Amino acid sequence: MTAVLSNEKIPNNVDLSSDKRLQRALEQWLPNYLDWWKQVGPEGYQEKDVYLRTAISVDTDGWAHFDYVKMPDYRWGIFLTPREEEKKIGFGDNYGQPVWNEVPGEFRNMLRRIIVTQGDTEPASVEQQRLLGATAPSLYDMRNLFQVNVEEGRHLWAMVYLLHSYFGKDGREEAEGLLERRSGDADKPRILGAFNQPIKNWVDFYFFTMFTDRDGKYQLYALSESGFDPLARTTKFMLTEEAHHMFVGETGIDRMVTRTAELMKSGPDVRKQGGIDIETLQKYLNLWFSLSEDLFGGEISSNAADFFAAGLKGRYKEDKYEDHKALDGNYRMAVIEDGKLLEKDVPLRTAMNEVLRDNYVEDCQRAVDKWNRTLERGGADPALRFRLPNRRFHRHQGIYAGHHFDLDGNMISAEEFERRKYEWLPSPDDIAYIESLMKPVHEPGKIAGWIAPPTRGINGQPFEFEYVRS
Repeated sequence: MTAVLSNEKIPNNVDLSSDKRLQRALEQWLPNYLDWWKQVGPEGYQEKDVYLRTAISVDTDGWAHFDYVKMPDYRWGIFLTPREEEKKIGFGDNYGQPVWNEVPGEFRNMLRRIIVTQGDTEPASVEQQRLLGATAPSLYDMRNLFQVNVEEGRHLWAMVYLLHSYFGKDGREEAEGLLERRSGDADKPRILGAFNQPIKNWVDFYFFTMFTDRDGKYQLYALSESGFDPLARTTKFMLTEEAHHMFVGETGIDRMVTRTAELMKSGPDVRKQGGIDIETLQKYLNLWFSLSEDLFGGEISSNAADFFAAGLKGRYKEDKYEDHKALDGNYRMAVIEDGKLLEKDVPLRTAMNEVLRDNYVEDCQRAVDKWNRTLERGGADPALRFRLPNRRFHRHQGIYAGHHFDLDGNMISAEEFERRKYEWLPSPDDIAYIESLMKPVHEPGKIAGWIAPPTRGINGQPFEFEYVRS
């Protein structure tokens, strides 16, 4: 496998042309994909020239090319990192055995489920974000939105390649299903809850790319450890692209915080000045952090134990652990028994979702600390600082679903949660105010008043660059 991508109808570095049957199947899937993109992809900007990066290699240096391209003409393709000779499975019951380059029969259903679930998230986010271009706060932000969109489409291709290549008729049917489900559709929704949540405005978008795409980072890291080598090599390259998505969210929030701190110098009522107050930003943080935590699955999970035991899905950076079989360890967590929270040790393998969530929460806290430093530098009142809610707050999956907790993780009644929920989550008035700010600013070098400009542009270009041509 070459690191440089071929210049075929479907760019790839997997020698696709040597498998004519697979090549024909994917080329037949391509028009269906483009129909989907044109129906539910970015609305109103399909024919615009957008300054996008396109992968041309899987080398760490110089892997991307920047130029203007219309999104339907984007060179979606299939990219796997190079194969490592004599690579071994790094965890689970098959630890130390050679990695698989074909699907083991006993794990076929589990692998297909993993790939379909990951694949379903990619088109979902494109559908969620399809209307945002019309209200972009700057051309820089519009370009970043579209870069995220085309790369999520590229990640769909990555999963479809695996389904077509390794799962026969079942895989082809699953690939079609990925184009048939729709985010938020009552009859055919996307598989995971957060990907059916509407993204109505750019505040939603920044928090989604900060928290939900960051969940994607940890899921991809866990899959990049997989004993099924084509999946591991596919997700390793996806991580390269995913980094920009999280950058968009983390810096987007930081820029909103920067602007809010600037406005607070002129008076405490930021909304009267056309900005977004800290309290409202905290509510959006609470919402998207809790929705994204659900994506890791249940705190105690037999599925997670089975995935780990089989060698299909590992931990974040598995090589940092000493015990790669995790047969004897325990994980201490708060569980609910007889209506009360109790600390309990559970077998480590059944807690693998929670182990991965630990890494995620630590990473999210790092970003929150950064935003708080921005507030401090801006001279904001020390009492105004962001925080992550307790991981039990506002959960809809796992052992805390069906129960109610405040921001500190204290169990409360359903009635109290209902009475106080708009202290913690965006209220209808908050949402209406945010949406009142969503006025487009589409002139080069201009930006909306509720967000600060970036410190630098894309690929060495200035902020004033025409990132999307009118």
